[in-house]
Order: sequence, then C-alpha cells, then structure tokens
Amino acid sequence: MAYYPDDLKYLDTHEYVRLDGEIATIGITSFAVEQLGDIVFVELPSINDKIELGERFGTVESVKAVEELFSPLNGTVIECNTALEDAPEMLSDDPYGEGWLIKVKIDDPSDLDHALSAEDYQGLVQ
Repeated sequence: MAYYPDDLKYLDTHEYVRLDGEIATIGITSFAVEQLGDIVFVELPSINDKIELGERFGTVESVKAVEELFSPLNGTVIECNTALEDAPEMLSDDPYGEGWLIKVKIDDPSDLDHALSAEDYQGLVQ
C-alpha cells in the first residue's frame, strides 16, 4: 500500500525530497516502487556531481522496466546510498527511510516551489 509522508515534497515524476536546512535527501515514492516491481539495479551519480532541476541523475532498473530519475532541484551531490548497490530491494522495503537515493547540498530552496504536497501527489497518482 502506497503512502506519502506529509513532511516531504513530491514531483510528478515520482521522486520525493526531504529538506533538512540546505541538505535535500532524494528518493522515489512508494507509488513508483509499486509500479516498478522487483528492483534489481540502481545507478546513481557520483559525489560532487552537479545535478540540475529536471535533468536525469540516475536510473532504477526492475524486472519490468528501466526508469530514469529526474532531479527536483539544482545542487551538488554530497552522499550516495551505496548500500543500494548490493541491496536494491531496500528501495522497495523502505523507500522513505533506508531506501533513499542521494543527498544534495541545494543551490536554491525556491527550486522546490513547483513541488507537490503529499495530498496533491496522492491526488495525482490515484
């Protein structure tokens, strides 16, 4: 069952953002995980890579499909969830916790002005 924590911002491309000051944790929503099915591989950027709003920063591969990941903001990657390399199923098991993808030092918090609330995102995917 998909759920959407209220403290996150969501994109219509099914990424989420958890903001903590100028650090954004980015992952994919439980809806995206359900649609993908069994996740077998995750490709993430490298530390210090610049990511740009709306641009591709990685992929998630499942037994069904390969989905591109799109950046919800501009910033610099400061951490990647390397545990996903050996255990991509963490994305399915805990998408909002252990299954996060990258942490980014954001350039401008207003990049998220376009993001959806949990309620708006839920309305989009139902």
